[in-house]
Amino acid sequence: MNVMHTNRTLGLLAALVATALAALPAQAQIKVGVTLSTTGPAASLGVPERNTIDLLPQTIAGQRITYIVLDDASDTTTAVTNTRKFVTEENVDVVIGPTITPNALAMINVVSEAKTPMIALAASAAIISPMDARRQWVFKTPQDDIQMATAIAAHMSNRGIRRVAFIGFADAYGEGWWQEFNKVASIQRLEIVANERYNRTDTSVTGQVLKVIASRPDAVLIVGAGTPAALPHKSLKERGYAGAIYQTHGVANNDFLRVGGKDLEGAFLPTGPVVVARQLPDSNPVKATALDYVNRYEARYGKGTVSAFGAHAWDAGLILQKALPAALARAKPGTAEFRAALREAIESTRNLVGAHGVFNMSPTDHLGLDQRARVMATVKDGTWAYSPAD
Repeated sequence: MNVMHTNRTLGLLAALVATALAALPAQAQIKVGVTLSTTGPAASLGVPERNTIDLLPQTIAGQRITYIVLDDASDTTTAVTNTRKFVTEENVDVVIGPTITPNALAMINVVSEAKTPMIALAASAAIISPMDARRQWVFKTPQDDIQMATAIAAHMSNRGIRRVAFIGFADAYGEGWWQEFNKVASIQRLEIVANERYNRTDTSVTGQVLKVIASRPDAVLIVGAGTPAALPHKSLKERGYAGAIYQTHGVANNDFLRVGGKDLEGAFLPTGPVVVARQLPDSNPVKATALDYVNRYEARYGKGTVSAFGAHAWDAGLILQKALPAALARAKPGTAEFRAALREAIESTRNLVGAHGVFNMSPTDHLGLDQRARVMATVKDGTWAYSPAD
């Protein structure tokens, strides 16, 4: 009898506890889908982005954040598949990524149909412009190509360069840069004497480089991203090219320096302030925030491991930290109302100082960075050096 009485008592207590727990309001869970190129040709960009996701907060405004991270292997089809999984199976509230422009462009239709905001970590202006019903759901953190192209063209002009050869990726990233650089080249009275393309997976660009050299340029602009951008650079040097070589902000990581080696010495590129944060003057408005990210990343992954690409993910995290409280005040996570509120909150981002610049978004500008988001750098003694005089 005692045993039976005890069992009945325990059963009653368990039922009471279950009822009480059920009566408590469930803690909202905010789900973030993250697709990145942690393998494939863009892995040197995607890996630091993946590392940075691990540094983002696990709770915001008292709500638990769940990051669902998938690798798209630098492949457009896989990126789209990942995104469909996020919106149909995981019911995410927001997507972070992808790493590269072709993947981002392919994902626009998926997130817009699902009415789920996306913060891309790829650079092309075509991801967010021209603004339309589809792109109203899409934001990005990397600087626009035109911002960086303007810096390169001005730098070339100041150095007396007049003839420029272009060699870039045969994809949306390369084409976007070609269009933007053409605009600013004419303003700076630069003559583009060659336009060559190559694939991210190519192992030789000898033919393209020979044509570039034959055009007798004062400078060559290489439009690539990550380690594949080192291939034409090294080939130019091996063929004896002695003119100036410029890269885009798509190469600002240590893997690029490692693969390019001594052939990169003296190369120029525009980049976000975070890459040379310790060298910036204290008056730079981004220095403190950039250094905060650098110190956090290097504390986890080692000195000298930070890159521009991880910082794009960090800035996406900062944007969410600012926008989520406003969205939570209007709706519950996991609902269409919450996703719409979050989209509007991100669009309302003002004066947010990130690792790459100061974000001021609007209904027509889903990036919101100005010229404080760029500096000129060079490769000196195998590392990045700030070039304030240029």
